Amino acid sequence: MSDSMSEADFKVILLHETPVMQLPARLSVLEAVAFKETCQRILHNYPLPQKIILDFRQTTFIDSCGIGALVNNYKNATSKDVELVLTNVGTPVIAILKMVGLDQILTVELLPEPTKLTALPPTHPSTHSWIKRGLDIVGAIVGLGITALVFIPIAIAIKLDTPGPILFSQIRKGWMGKEFRIWKFRSMYIGSQDISKGKIRVKPLDENAPDPRVTRVGRFLRKTSLDELPQFVNVLKGEMSLVGTRPPTPDEVDYYDVPEWQRLDVKPGMTGEWQVNGRNQIHDFKDIIDLDLRYQHNWSLMYDIKLIIKTILVVFSKNSGAA
Repeated sequence: MSDSMSEADFKVILLHETPVMQLPARLSVLEAVAFKETCQRILHNYPLPQKIILDFRQTTFIDSCGIGALVNNYKNATSKDVELVLTNVGTPVIAILKMVGLDQILTVELLPEPTKLTALPPTHPSTHSWIKRGLDIVGAIVGLGITALVFIPIAIAIKLDTPGPILFSQIRKGWMGKEFRIWKFRSMYIGSQDISKGKIRVKPLDENAPDPRVTRVGRFLRKTSLDELPQFVNVLKGEMSLVGTRPPTPDEVDYYDVPEWQRLDVKPGMTGEWQVNGRNQIHDFKDIIDLDLRYQHNWSLMYDIKLIIKTILVVFSKNSGAA
């Protein structure tokens, strides 16, 4: 016996007191928002169900907003001890879940006969442009050649300035929210990264004053963007692009609402709109989102080249460098 109920654009039925939600063919920003709101309504009902079943049999496309809504719903359900079960998951969706690691977290039941489609979703034209990828590979090879030339003097300068490793790495979120390790030349004192996430305010009240977490050599590396040269490894591996959006940290993504996941529809870049529009003066989160979405809207290969040229000019200007 089942009772039907209507929530947003989703069909939800109660099967033996278990909500079963039918997901649409596409799970992009508008559908993802409705998906999140529907789950929230179910989780606000009393009594709470033991589990919620998400039927993906019709879904053939999911982008970063769909992943964001799925992550948000999983966290909300888990916080209330409600199990989230994905059933009838086809190849297009499971390919994305495996890429971002959600297949290891969520309970996933595949279609009895999954489709043969294995291509990842075209969330943005730039992610499937072979010319852009070719430009990235050529640029990364040239960049790594430059990195090899300056590596020894930079390494010596870092070691003579402060104790600690030469390179700094950090987990960031890439395309569709897939995690990767980003590399930089170390520009901060050891432990500063942990302090900045803790309870102590270490940045100066005067935003124009030097950041005490940054070393003397680090200030030079940031001003000239030399600290970012190791990221050419990330570009060569395909985790980043020469031009794209700013790569966020997992902690930052945890605070995203569903529409803000759109910025992960493209690969993060070594440079982009934020770099050429005063990255050390941009602190408002909304402004960062707007710049990332503007890049997606304006993207073309010529636009990438234009941003690369602008980046070179910015690096050699007196106001360059990160905060």
